Amino acid sequence: MSIWDRLGDFIARVSSSASSGVGDVVEAVRTVFSGDPDLRRRVAFSVAMIALSAKMAKADGIVTQDEVRAFQEIFEVPPSETRNVARLYDLAKRDVAGFETYAQRMAQLCGSGHANCMMLEDILDGLFHIAKADGLIHEREGQFLHRIAEIFRIDEAHYQAILSRHVNLGSADPYVILGIERGKPFEEIRKRYRKLISDNHPDRLIARGLPQEFIKIATTRVAAINAAYEMIERGLRHV
Repeated sequence: MSIWDRLGDFIARVSSSASSGVGDVVEAVRTVFSGDPDLRRRVAFSVAMIALSAKMAKADGIVTQDEVRAFQEIFEVPPSETRNVARLYDLAKRDVAGFETYAQRMAQLCGSGHANCMMLEDILDGLFHIAKADGLIHEREGQFLHRIAEIFRIDEAHYQAILSRHVNLGSADPYVILGIERGKPFEEIRKRYRKLISDNHPDRLIARGLPQEFIKIATTRVAAINAAYEMIERGLRHV
């Protein structure tokens, strides 16, 4: 049985309850998949992405076809399961609980409990991918994403590094992308670069519970990291 079959069964069960809300959904993920930690991680990531993208759409007020396509780039949902995914999306969108409550519960469900948790960064990266799909990140989307980062305990420097991979900040400072201070010795820069590449290796992403489709999205993250490192290296070579 595929993850989408399991997830579809789970969503059908949860959404049939009239009282279902973020608390019920999170508790159900913990209970239903308690015997399979790997499957629970993958389901938790999928549930968090679906629910928070629904909350982001509500905060922004509109859902464009570009954003729908961006969502489908992260999740290749079988036609037989699209209805169940839509049910969870609508459940989150209708839920009276605000997006901050959702973010807090999803952080508890998916996070390590430490600052700058990689899996929570993956969720934020996915939300950025959806938000920018129509060509720009609108003001309310930007406010939403920044607040999500705060709730996820992603520090400001780390958030700026994530933002710089998705938004042209003007100067496109490569040091911001790598998350390292300008003026650091080149050996430290290279060490930081190698760690980022290692953290974003496909095997690491899959181990964190990301769906196979997300690996395609992560290649843009790696490309930005490579480009930033090469820019710094060229600059230092000419000093």
